[in-house]
Amino acid sequence: MSGMTLSPRHDDAWLVIPLFDEATVIEQVVRGAREVFPHVVCVDDASRDGSAARAEEAGAVVVRHPFNLGQGAALQTGMRYVLEATDAAYLVTFDADGQHQVQDAAAMVRRAKEEDLAVVFGSRFLDGRTRPGLLKKIVLKAAVWLTNQQTGMRLTDAHNGLRVIRRDAAQTLDLRQNRMAHATEIVLQLGRTGLPWAEHPVHVLYTAYSRKKGQSLINSVNILVDTLLK
Repeated sequence: MSGMTLSPRHDDAWLVIPLFDEATVIEQVVRGAREVFPHVVCVDDASRDGSAARAEEAGAVVVRHPFNLGQGAALQTGMRYVLEATDAAYLVTFDADGQHQVQDAAAMVRRAKEEDLAVVFGSRFLDGRTRPGLLKKIVLKAAVWLTNQQTGMRLTDAHNGLRVIRRDAAQTLDLRQNRMAHATEIVLQLGRTGLPWAEHPVHVLYTAYSRKKGQSLINSVNILVDTLLK
C-alpha cells in the first residue's frame, strides 16, 4: 500500500472489504484507502481478533456476520449494504490484507468513468510488477483458463479481488458461492449482463504477512479446486 496522498478523491465510489482476522493491518489499510476513497465498508466475517474495532477506528462502516460465512458471502453483504444504504455510482472490491494498491483502484475508477465501463477487472498478469512465484503463477493461470472455459470470458487474471463495478452491474449480482469459487461466479454473472468491461494492470504485493495469512501456494490450489468444483 502506498502512503502518498492521491487526488482526486472518489466520493462516488465505496470500497467493499471482506474482513476476517486482519487486526494487524486493517487499520493501516483503511486509513490509506480513505485518503482517496472516503467511503469504506468492511464486512467482518466473525473475526476473533478485534478486526472490526480496528476498522471502525480507522473510519470504516462495519457490518458484522454473526458466523463465519466465507469471502463470497462477505462480498455479497458489502455490496448489498452499498446498494441499499448509499447512492454510490461505483463499488470497489478490495482486500483487507494490504496486497492491493490504492493507486490501482483509483486508476481503475478513473478508467471506468472515462471509458464508460461497467466493470474493470484488476489483473496482476498484464505487466511485470507482481511476482507471485513460478508455482503459484502456474496454478493461478490454470484457474484463469478454467474460469474462461466456464464463463466464455477472456480474462488474464480471473481470481484477482480488486474490481470496480458500476452500480447497474452490481445490482445484477447474486453470489451464492461463499468460498473462493465466488470469483468465478462474479465473472460469470457480470459477463452475462453484456455490459462493457476491461482489464487493468495492477500490482498485487505479496508480503511476509499476506503469505502467512494464506496467500500461499496451497491457497492457490484451493482456488483451483473450488473453481473445478463450481
